[in-house]
Amino acid sequence: MTRRPRLLDLYSGAGGAAMGYHLAGFDVVGVDIHHQPNYPFEHHVADALEYVTEHGHEFDALHGSPTCQTFANVTSWRGDQSKYPDLLTPTRTAFQATGLPWVIENVPEAPLRHDLLLCGSMFGLHVRRHRAFETSWGAFQLTAPCFHHPGLLPFEHKGERAYADAMGCTWMTNIEGRQAIPPAYTEHIGMYLRSLVGSPSHANRSSGDPG
Repeated sequence: MTRRPRLLDLYSGAGGAAMGYHLAGFDVVGVDIHHQPNYPFEHHVADALEYVTEHGHEFDALHGSPTCQTFANVTSWRGDQSKYPDLLTPTRTAFQATGLPWVIENVPEAPLRHDLLLCGSMFGLHVRRHRAFETSWGAFQLTAPCFHHPGLLPFEHKGERAYADAMGCTWMTNIEGRQAIPPAYTEHIGMYLRSLVGSPSHANRSSGDPG
């Protein structure tokens, strides 16, 4: 039996990204500083940066979703962005040090290169949920552009059960769904990521700081 490639999912939350990678053919292991009882796969409560430094070599690929409150516009509307640390920059540095293929996800306002900017409407979902992705291999957009038809659930519904369900995160609570991304995003990315697993040239192509 062929071994499925292993992916380390940092800042995992309840597993929206993880489920997409699972559907793309990865065995996923999640890490979060908080206990995630609804995470659908193997999970460890640990500091993400410490874990990838110690265990990153045990995996074939990496994904990170560092806290978005540092950069999200909604944080400045409702509170103080300075209360949240910038985990994106040290995550990128840690990922680059491994030589593995990697993906970092965050809100569009975050200081990362927008190799991909995905929206729920690109995958037939009834939510927008724009998210940017920086990749070690410099992915480029192959999906159709956004189409925000009238049936999309608006922002003010993001705390409702309907929002998590519309994203495909049916196993999550309402609160967990607020922090998640649709699995369709990482299933799409995971199909490309799998082709890079084990590539001998990948370590020489790991991307630098965003331009």
